[in-house]
Amino acid sequence: MMTKVAPAIVVLGQNSVAVARKIISVLPGATLYGLADRTSGVDVSFTNFGETLRELFAQGTPLIGICAAGILIRTLAPMLSDKRQEPPVLAIAEDGSAVVPLLGGLNGVNDLARRIAELLDIQPAITTTGDLRFRTALLSPPAGYHLANPDDAKKFISDLLAGAQVNLEGRAAWLSNSQLPINPNGDLTIRITERLVTPTANCLVYHPATIAIAISDIISRENEAIALVQQLLVDAELAPASVAGIFAPISAASDPAIHAVARALEVPTRFFTPNQLKSLLSQGYSPAQAVAIAATGTSPLSHTLPIHLAIAIAPEPIDPNTIGQSRGRLAIIGTGPGASQWMSPQVKEILKSATDLVGYKTYLDLVGSLGDGKQRHESDNREEEARARMALDLAAAGRYVAVVSSGDPGIYAMATAVFEVLDRDVKPEWDSIDIQVAPGISAMQAAAAAIGAPLGHDFCAISLSDILKPWSIIEQRIAAAAQADFVIAFYNPVSKERTWQLAQAINILLEYRTPDTPVVLAKNLGRQGQTVKAIALSQLTPTAADMRTIILIGSTKTRTISRSDGNLWVYTPRRYTD
Repeated sequence: MMTKVAPAIVVLGQNSVAVARKIISVLPGATLYGLADRTSGVDVSFTNFGETLRELFAQGTPLIGICAAGILIRTLAPMLSDKRQEPPVLAIAEDGSAVVPLLGGLNGVNDLARRIAELLDIQPAITTTGDLRFRTALLSPPAGYHLANPDDAKKFISDLLAGAQVNLEGRAAWLSNSQLPINPNGDLTIRITERLVTPTANCLVYHPATIAIAISDIISRENEAIALVQQLLVDAELAPASVAGIFAPISAASDPAIHAVARALEVPTRFFTPNQLKSLLSQGYSPAQAVAIAATGTSPLSHTLPIHLAIAIAPEPIDPNTIGQSRGRLAIIGTGPGASQWMSPQVKEILKSATDLVGYKTYLDLVGSLGDGKQRHESDNREEEARARMALDLAAAGRYVAVVSSGDPGIYAMATAVFEVLDRDVKPEWDSIDIQVAPGISAMQAAAAAIGAPLGHDFCAISLSDILKPWSIIEQRIAAAAQADFVIAFYNPVSKERTWQLAQAINILLEYRTPDTPVVLAKNLGRQGQTVKAIALSQLTPTAADMRTIILIGSTKTRTISRSDGNLWVYTPRRYTD
């Protein structure tokens, strides 16, 4: 059966990156690993090929190496022990002219090879005898089918290859359209059924993913919900492996019990909007029954069930991705100041998985290749609330939306804008959204790290922009922070239309700080043209900064250390002494 884990594509040179990106287009969620100093534009850089490959293999990650087959075999050979557990491993020629499945025959390697070969317009080098002779993989059924007794499959296939014939019970086009020796009187049997049956050595049982479990409301605690659904399947004599998904109205999308049941059964959750259920509800069906019918197109089972539950069986396997919608997800992320190495693994993972990116064009451009294939929604930098509403509406429609900020999203950025809109605009459809904030390295952290440790003691941050708060409050805060002897980080110090605020801030500071107080000016952090320098407060003028500059004002205790290159280290001691 095809593994559900996203593959890792491993390349050793830049010539392989283009082929890798092409393959990623048909393998959503795949991660591109590239050898450091020999590749660029990859998702993850590594320095030790063997350690990286073995670690991924041990984690069960499917491996696609765009390299010689021999190096993959030699690297993984010491780890080969249980073929039932090993993930798919394929070797692909650097120019994409060959696809060779090496390991993972029980976990879908041949299917994966066929998908990649079709994309590259070549024939995969499949050598499995059963696959070649019967034009199907009994050990690795297609999506939507589960082999209940893989332990019996090896002898079963051997008997077929030796001339035995097979009786096919049930419907499955991938079997009936194969070249299996099908005969109603065959000594062997293949049974396709949703029912719980006891397999035998001469009978392979495949469970099709045709069962929809509908839950219309919050049902109980998570453990109780799992136990209830599992017992219902036992009572109905249905195989858990045939459950295609857990389905519910969108109003129940935030119910943790529903998601707990889905995790226990290892199936997705899908949801229906009121408009999608309106017609069925008007016909007198209960909400659970309406959901079950909407998911399968068939009437629910007549078993006695709690009013908030229903079970229906579709005539063919269900692809949950084509039914209803997923629970919308909204991640408000911080990319850091700009450089990709400052972007957290959590943020990179979100960017890989998201369907839509929302943000100011400059910030969206910072995500680089991680934004490839995503729907971009660009807006002006001052349209924060409109951007937040757009992101929430997209997520409510079942999308996975990443709202992109530079730095940290919770510091003068989009996280607050999203929660302001949530607090002010009451829209029921937003209640179903799964919202998370993924932090990033802030500009003040990056600036401090570049020049030493000026934030080593108490500090505060003040935005000099008076667009969202009056200047009178900004003046009070500057004076209070200066009098309290905080190190101060000034965000948004000047713009083309706004220069006088910094001049006034300097005047306030000079009432409490000496002219030789260290000041750090950091511009274009993590981007082309980065500069970080230390000057004295008396040298600070509005012309020294712009909107891409962060300014750190030292406290009375902040010190400098001269460097041999003529620059300065700046730090604030941890201890205050007289």
